[in-house]
Amino acid sequence: MYPVTHTTPRLALREITHDDVDAVHAVYGNEEATRHLSFEPRTREQVGSIIARSVTSAAANPRDEYCLAVTARETEGLIGYARLALDPHQQKAATIGFALRPEAWGQGLGTETVHALLGLAFDQLGLHRVWAARAPLNTASHKTLIRAGMTEEGRIREHVHVGGAWRDSLTYSILDHEWRPSEGSP
Repeated sequence: MYPVTHTTPRLALREITHDDVDAVHAVYGNEEATRHLSFEPRTREQVGSIIARSVTSAAANPRDEYCLAVTARETEGLIGYARLALDPHQQKAATIGFALRPEAWGQGLGTETVHALLGLAFDQLGLHRVWAARAPLNTASHKTLIRAGMTEEGRIREHVHVGGAWRDSLTYSILDHEWRPSEGSP
């Protein structure tokens, strides 16, 4: 499916473009924004490579990855980066992840982003299961995933190597029959 556009009351997901490198770098290059992610802050060059790979993957047929700009509907300004990747080891399943600029935190936009990704997964792609993972210290992400209707499943021990150390991940999921489009709306 290309191009992807999916809206919520305050946000829109759209295809990422080469013009988004600086805006995505404002997220992925930010130490605070990446504190709980599976990688350390990225350079502009690294973000450019991620964007180039994302643009290429959008043209794949069949498409198995959706790397999307999270934009504020009112201004169309990029406030984050979201990803939905089909899981090759599970039938009709995907993993999701996202990162927002710190100035967008605390406004319910994370929940709305997850809600938009779930709408894409279930309503547009017809998936059965979606899962996500978070760092144990990222309690805001726990609240976000639960508010969006996901269920905490468990812990993957020493799942991510970041900052010179192994870190566990806590996992969440939601099934198509549990999905209610009104969840996560502000």
